[in-house]
Amino acid sequence: MPATRDHIRFLLNGRTVTLADVRPDETLLDYLRLRRGLRGTKEGCAEGDCGACTVLVGRLSGDGLVYEGVNACIRFLGSLDATHVVTVEHLRRPDGTLHPVQQAMVDMHGSQCGFCTPGFVMALYALWMREPAPSEAAVEKALQGNLCRCTGYEPIVRAARAISRYGAAGSDPLVAEREAVAAALAGMRDGARVEIGAGGERLAVPADVDDLAALLAAEPEATVVAGSTDVGLWVTKFMRPIAPVVFIGGLDGLRGLAQADDGAVTIGAGVSYSQAFAFLAGRVPELARLIDRIGGDQIRNMGTIGGNIANGSPIGDMPPPLIALGATLTLRRGGARRHLPLEDYFVDYGRQDRRPGEFVESVTVPLPPADAAFAVHKVSKRRDEDITATLGAFLLRRDETGRVAQVRIAFGGMAATPKRALAVEAALTGRPWTHETVEAALAAFEEDFRPLTDMRASAEYRMLASKNLLRRFFLETGGADRPVRLTRHAAA
Repeated sequence: MPATRDHIRFLLNGRTVTLADVRPDETLLDYLRLRRGLRGTKEGCAEGDCGACTVLVGRLSGDGLVYEGVNACIRFLGSLDATHVVTVEHLRRPDGTLHPVQQAMVDMHGSQCGFCTPGFVMALYALWMREPAPSEAAVEKALQGNLCRCTGYEPIVRAARAISRYGAAGSDPLVAEREAVAAALAGMRDGARVEIGAGGERLAVPADVDDLAALLAAEPEATVVAGSTDVGLWVTKFMRPIAPVVFIGGLDGLRGLAQADDGAVTIGAGVSYSQAFAFLAGRVPELARLIDRIGGDQIRNMGTIGGNIANGSPIGDMPPPLIALGATLTLRRGGARRHLPLEDYFVDYGRQDRRPGEFVESVTVPLPPADAAFAVHKVSKRRDEDITATLGAFLLRRDETGRVAQVRIAFGGMAATPKRALAVEAALTGRPWTHETVEAALAAFEEDFRPLTDMRASAEYRMLASKNLLRRFFLETGGADRPVRLTRHAAA
């Protein structure tokens, strides 16, 4: 067993913080505002949706020191060991005048009431540091997780593209001080397990993945928190007790990304959406396009592939396409591992094939064969940063005669779990891939699914939309003489 300590350590702006009095459900936002008086970080929605609470969190990774925007309202304080938290109060030039991001917002009239402005400033700060001359499309992507109800977005977009007129990103303090900050964070990573509190107020941060396995073997009922994009709402919206908590977001052993000789990729359970996007964009572009529509940058920086699978939500975005690709899940308990097809992991609503003390360690995903067509389509009330109403994933291979040799179709939002459309697949297999075949197969949707009506969509809408997604997939795979998918920026 590794050594233990009873406190977390992190940098807050320019100072080292050591805390032994950390509640398992205490959010970073509450700590900043209530305990530190740093009230520039705002609470708007308390669910990671509006971006008013955006701060930067820097962490050491294989790429060095990386800063990412996160939602402080659902980020737990206990998850911040060995990180650097940067709030809007830290932004200024050495002479005390406004930071280039702030000055650009002022000059381009990017603020009115100002409540959302600190969150926009921090989101643009993160973008500016990684991309000093961003395109309009890059700015819009960076701001998916920030809502403004009075200014409108055009002045903010203009400000984003003007920041480098006011200063060079390379001379920013977070760049100039990078080596010193990295050294400080490395010194905090002492290989110890963190244990704070007792009983219903206990939290733990395992030293490594082996230590995680030992912790869960001893306390199988503990709440495992990776990115907290779901568990955070258990606290802020439902007031649910979550202790004892095990925070795993900082475990490098769960952040692995690898590609085998057969082309399959293995994604560690702790890999964030943002990491997965960078890895998958050139390998499975359809998955990268889907990730672009999961939350905003802040959520993609926090949320993990493993967490999206482990919580078993019927509207989780990643399981349907991974099921369509034939993914295999690796589960671990203690030193023992078992593997099962991802589609078999989901048993019923709120039930998964995960034994006490077992956790998701990784998922292995075969890449689409060269002769296959693969597509993922998400339907939601708004295009960006919205929860799925229904999502369909399609994998198709045709033989030399044009008949369907293999088809795998999986949907989310259509049943109590992510689920394959086995009857639809059977209705298509062996038949010519034609309009007539597709139309005849639509009736099989009624055999596969009995969707529910809720606030996101009615059962009738879900059924019709899902059938139309199959029609769309047919049009995309040769059934149309013009592009079916066109983005605004491509059109421009």
